[in-house]
Amino acid sequence: MNDIQTTVFGKLISEPKNDTCDKHGAFESRNIFGKVWSGCPACNSEQKAIAEREQAEKDAQERHASWVRRMGEAGIPERFRNRTLASYKATNAGQKRALVFMTEYAEQFSRVSETGRSAILCGFPGTGKTHLAIGVALHVMTIGKAAAFTTVQRMIRRLKDSWRKDSLESESDVINLLVYPDLLIIDEIGVQFGSEFEKNFMFDLLNERYEKRKPTILLSNLTTAEIEIFLGERVYDRLKEDGGQYVSFDWVSFRGKA
Repeated sequence: MNDIQTTVFGKLISEPKNDTCDKHGAFESRNIFGKVWSGCPACNSEQKAIAEREQAEKDAQERHASWVRRMGEAGIPERFRNRTLASYKATNAGQKRALVFMTEYAEQFSRVSETGRSAILCGFPGTGKTHLAIGVALHVMTIGKAAAFTTVQRMIRRLKDSWRKDSLESESDVINLLVYPDLLIIDEIGVQFGSEFEKNFMFDLLNERYEKRKPTILLSNLTTAEIEIFLGERVYDRLKEDGGQYVSFDWVSFRGKA
């Protein structure tokens, strides 16, 4: 049977016809040109969705690879890459409590990421704050998330380096670099007195992570009151939202024992 045809703007166009897809059943096929007819719209939609998902995954991988290259040594330092949660030796009640909290934080990171829940680890030097925080980061990386470890001084130095005329990074580039990871660990909070410049930088960084629901873990030898002074009330309040927790490390230094 011949196709029914009409003329549109002087061109002979075949009318739609019924066709059948092995997967989705009957559909209406339309003449594209000549003897070329449209395929199953459901199949076309599925193929488009697959192509878009694959492209999105490729773009995400390229963004992550670019971030890793730019972070360089600001990622997880080589010295700390064996500091897993499993290798942390918890003997007293405080250590066991801290290990339980950090293990749950790591294992429930998908839920943590939904809220942006942060944590502040405070206490004496050498009590395992870095070990546990890195342990969380290493776990986060095993589930395909990005994690980074840095210090306040290292961030400030990189930011100031961006001001040089020959710098390849802008101030915004540095902040975006630190906002990107799914988990950011910042060590040595309060090692030096917080200037207004440092406070403003920390606010800009942590506020942007807060708005994007990106969890941050802060490490410090200060008390909570001293940390609040160093960070400022605005930043401190944001860290406490969505179940943000303070974990005390008030036992004798491991290094002291060694």
